Amino acid sequence: MTNDAVPARSSGTGHSPWFTLVVLTFIFSIGFIDRQVLNLLVPPIKKSFGLSDLQISVLQGAAFSIAYLLMSPVFGRLVDVYTRRRILLPCVLLWSGFTALCGFAGGFASLFAVRSAVGAAEAGMTPAGYSMLSDSFDETRLARAMSIYSIGTYLGSGLALLLGGLVLRSAEGWDVSGIPLLSGMQPWQLTFLVVGTIGIPCSLLLLLVREPPRRGEAADIVLGLSQAKDIIRRQRRFYGLFYLGMALSIVPVYAFPAWLPALVTRQFHVPISQVGIQYGIIVLITGTAGVLCGPSAAAWLARTGVRDQNLRLVVITNLLVLGACIALFFRPSYHAVLAFGGFASFFYSMPTPMAAAALQIATPNRMRGLITSIYIVIITIIGLGIAPVLVAFFTDKVFGDEARVGDSLALVCGFAALGAAVTLASCLPAYRALLDRAEAKTRLAAA
Repeated sequence: MTNDAVPARSSGTGHSPWFTLVVLTFIFSIGFIDRQVLNLLVPPIKKSFGLSDLQISVLQGAAFSIAYLLMSPVFGRLVDVYTRRRILLPCVLLWSGFTALCGFAGGFASLFAVRSAVGAAEAGMTPAGYSMLSDSFDETRLARAMSIYSIGTYLGSGLALLLGGLVLRSAEGWDVSGIPLLSGMQPWQLTFLVVGTIGIPCSLLLLLVREPPRRGEAADIVLGLSQAKDIIRRQRRFYGLFYLGMALSIVPVYAFPAWLPALVTRQFHVPISQVGIQYGIIVLITGTAGVLCGPSAAAWLARTGVRDQNLRLVVITNLLVLGACIALFFRPSYHAVLAFGGFASFFYSMPTPMAAAALQIATPNRMRGLITSIYIVIITIIGLGIAPVLVAFFTDKVFGDEARVGDSLALVCGFAALGAAVTLASCLPAYRALLDRAEAKTRLAAA
């Protein structure tokens, strides 16, 4: 793979790769707020509709993820062929609008349908974002760019709890009885409405972003699906182990925010609005710090002579997340649980941008959207679709006690982190072989 994806230089702000990065990160954060705010609203939604933990987990996971994974390959292919900015803008408008419509849901079925629409629209974000960033930064700066972009996951997760908690607390005192359409709405419904509406004007920032020129290997060749399939087949050891390992690695990213608020409200009887604000701040700080420290930690590994530092870092951090999960079995106090959650958040967030950079570097340009969409499908099925349901299953069916949701959370995330570490350790030889291939192509091009 050639190393020619150099950031474009031009006088316009919209041409700046850093401006593109900032806007994409902000939009990604908005998407995660819309995706995760439901986690904070579990208690009032359960009370309003009389739902079980399993039904709530379906709304958290399957309702969003089924539509998300079905649309991801569609958007992935569109990203490889068409202008990415024009794909992304309507996606943002749609997912924001559907998040607001969650506030008008009248029961499980209607909330399931609107959550599915949010998932379908959000499926265009990551393929477009990864592809645009890969064409805006060279390989030496791509990991740092990906780390900044990945902040959106933790900014969004933290702000979903923090902003959701503030709006929920404020909405409890609002009098909307005289406002058409809003009369009779409960605070959790108003929270959806406010959070979703915020994203609509924010999406207009994309109008200031310019489409980056495609660069790198096969940048000018639109690969057919059969050609892409052949490349995946030849590199199946790397892609197969990478996809599985990262899917397991992503389980704590979704399971902790989904169930830790319920854990502390059930065991320590802390008001949900307080949990949202305090845990939200912790996730915001630790998650952001983790993704920003990732490239520095990988650079330190590289200076010690490690060539596969991007994926090796994922192995190391998953072992540390495993330690946090073991600690979660011992829950002496509310603040201790928040500390365990913050420790896990720091380390499960750290390797995310490094893995994303590794995937982009290993993949030809006009396959990046498709490869990224396959990545999204797999991590969505396992991370978002299955993880919250597994926690609920162990709570309801194995332990048979809502108060033991902490044990379920620790068990599911602990085994996932261990599995991720083992799988990605097995992937390292295949990744090093791809690095050798890329370096050989660079030397040949230079000669």
